[in-house]
Amino acid sequence: MRAKRKRHRAAFKAKVGFEALVGLKTVAQLAREYAVHPTQVTQWKATIRDRLPELFEAGSVGTQDQEELIAQLHQKIGQLTVDLDWLKKKSKQLGL
Repeated sequence: MRAKRKRHRAAFKAKVGFEALVGLKTVAQLAREYAVHPTQVTQWKATIRDRLPELFEAGSVGTQDQEELIAQLHQKIGQLTVDLDWLKKKSKQLGL
């Protein structure tokens, strides 16, 4: 029977990847310490290195996507409020 795959939290990946990026310990030492495969540590390190410049970009694409999502959610809240008011009105008319 195969063992279940471990799912690591983002904070754990960031911690291990950052330690690998700093270079105080080798990838093998970190892998042994945190009980993960050295390839994973290397992948997490590469992900951090590749995405680090995005932290300093002004007006990134993510903020525009978030604004669109917020607008859609506000629209949905308004629609659900109207539906709820209508249902309350109809339930009073039907005596429920």
